[in-house]
Amino acid sequence: MLGAALAVGAAVPLGAALPAWAAPATAGPTQLTLPGPTGPYPVGTVALHLVDASRPDPVAGPGRHRELMASVWYPAHDTRRYPQAPWMLARPLQELLASAGFERDAVAAPLTAGHEGAPVRRTGGRLPVVVYSHGAHSHRADHTVMVQELASHGYVVVTVDHTYDAIGEFPDGRVVVPLRGPKYALGPADFATDIRFILDCIEDLDAGRNPDAGQRRLPAGLRGALDLHRIGMFGWSKGGTATARVMIDDRRVRAGLSLDGPMLPTITADLDRPFMMMTAQFTRAAEPAVAEFWSHLRGWRLNVQAAGAIHSSYGDNQALIPQLAKVVEMTDEQLRDWIGTLDPARAVRIQQAYPLAFFDLHLRHRRGHLLDGPAAAFPEVAFLP
Repeated sequence: MLGAALAVGAAVPLGAALPAWAAPATAGPTQLTLPGPTGPYPVGTVALHLVDASRPDPVAGPGRHRELMASVWYPAHDTRRYPQAPWMLARPLQELLASAGFERDAVAAPLTAGHEGAPVRRTGGRLPVVVYSHGAHSHRADHTVMVQELASHGYVVVTVDHTYDAIGEFPDGRVVVPLRGPKYALGPADFATDIRFILDCIEDLDAGRNPDAGQRRLPAGLRGALDLHRIGMFGWSKGGTATARVMIDDRRVRAGLSLDGPMLPTITADLDRPFMMMTAQFTRAAEPAVAEFWSHLRGWRLNVQAAGAIHSSYGDNQALIPQLAKVVEMTDEQLRDWIGTLDPARAVRIQQAYPLAFFDLHLRHRRGHLLDGPAAAFPEVAFLP
């Protein structure tokens, strides 16, 4: 929600050109809501504080190892005894709202479908894994609708904050925000290096090793539950570019999905594994780097686009911004500047259905018909040749 727009490390908050928004005086901030997942399984989640002791932080300077916050989402059972996780912690949410020109307490974070620390549900064999990378100046919660949808259908999903290009909070109370300027810029290659470390941590989790820096308790049943031979990845904007970069550099990722990634700097290496693009602003027609990348896809490939979508339309913006608009009394025109003309409810269904169909096909070999061509159920979605 409210994330930055573009993906090359020089993004500007979407609210920068808008006036400051003030919420009407009430007894307390309105709590936003998220649409629930459609899968058969309850969802669990756990946050991890990860430190890459082999890597100096590219921003923090000498003597500081790279620190990341990540979350693991998974099918769960016995969830009633475990609280639902917030979409974002309170202080980072205040920073996020303020960065986009809103009152810091305009709204309260929604609750997710994820129950903190609930036991892992084994749905028959090991669980396929999907990793998520956010866009520039964003955060790991930005595509929670998609993440919890996959978890409810039996996937383990690992999301990560790319520190200094994300808004987040560490267990010791440190709140981090994106640092601006060329000195602090993190590119897709930096994101990709973060993700490769996350892949190492996923191997640790499956082996029963706890990668959390504070050795906080992990959910019961996580050991031995992850299928390391069925790993996929998706990302939005710069995270979409990072997805392509990871797949070129690391064969552990078997299938990749880009949500309007600009593919800058231009990626010219061939990629022989399945890749899908959900485009909006960074289309092959408008962005030569995207067209160049497409020409190097040697395996299964697909490019879809929803009519009326803008850069952030395939994420939580579509569910949350219309609620925020009512609180701060946006006009219809101002709301369209945030979410485009794609109907929010339809956008949610698209981002639940298409990524699930893609990973089901390429990680589970479950062939449906949604990716075969235009579907009557989704008339907004065009298949680009």
